[in-house]
Amino acid sequence: MNPCCTASRESELPLLVTSKTKSVQSQQKLTITKNMVSIEGGTYLMGTDYEFGFPADGEGPIQQVKLDRFLIDSTTVTNRNFADFVKETKYKTDAEKFGWSFVFYKFIHTRNQDSANQSPAGTPWWRRVDGASWKHPEGPGSNIKTRMNHPAVHISWNDAYEFATHNGKRLPTEAEWEYAARGGQEQKLYPWGDDLNPDGQHMCNIWQGEFPTNNSEEDGFSSTAPVKNYPPNNYGLYSMVGNVWEWQQDWFSPTYHQIASSHNPKGPQVGTSKTIKGGSYLCHESYCNRYRVAARSANTPDSSTGNLGFRCVADI
Repeated sequence: MNPCCTASRESELPLLVTSKTKSVQSQQKLTITKNMVSIEGGTYLMGTDYEFGFPADGEGPIQQVKLDRFLIDSTTVTNRNFADFVKETKYKTDAEKFGWSFVFYKFIHTRNQDSANQSPAGTPWWRRVDGASWKHPEGPGSNIKTRMNHPAVHISWNDAYEFATHNGKRLPTEAEWEYAARGGQEQKLYPWGDDLNPDGQHMCNIWQGEFPTNNSEEDGFSSTAPVKNYPPNNYGLYSMVGNVWEWQQDWFSPTYHQIASSHNPKGPQVGTSKTIKGGSYLCHESYCNRYRVAARSANTPDSSTGNLGFRCVADI
């Protein structure tokens, strides 16, 4: 795993999917289907053998997968969506419970610059910031008042699970997410095709310039962008790559998919990290070109960073 992607709290013990129970706040209710898109079931080629990909991540080999019909959010969950959830349930995120989260060094609020001096090994651009959370993305002194239509960040897998369950939804399997992201196109690098900037148009929010020191912001943003800022794919889904990493239901394994069922495949039943897809505003071709539909990475379920978000799906 290339550590620019996200930073981890480094949970040590394996966790079981079956051990996760619903909290008092998040008892399931009727599915809220507003702003969801119906994806017809079908067969597609999942994965990639792209020469500039990351085989060690388990991006390949390419395999044929069959999926049943499902619903998926047209955008990642926004700050407004998450604020409504918190108002209704009084839910506390993992970042709030731990008292800190990881913030990219260039974004740390001035109030926190002196105290934010701890970084994970090998990734000095990630800093532990006390008080950073979904409502204070850069730490105390920052807020989301002008970013209500941006993706909610500093969201752990546990947080995403609770939100999804409360709204009668679930997190997508990796197979579902990739199928939806491809928008009906076969084996293309991005949701819109193989050209990153067709006709010079920026189609997603990623890093331009030299990572991690200089972002030219040619796409208009240094951090998150509004969830509908770029054109949707052929299925009407926005920002499936870039902007923020998206949590998947599946535990991560670089090899499990090679032996998994080809019909509605799911990840292994046990793991230490959950799969994430789509890349983020920190991805750059020189370091982490994981803003491709087949690219994948992982993080522990309790981890949270300034570029981790999610969207939900629902069964039909």
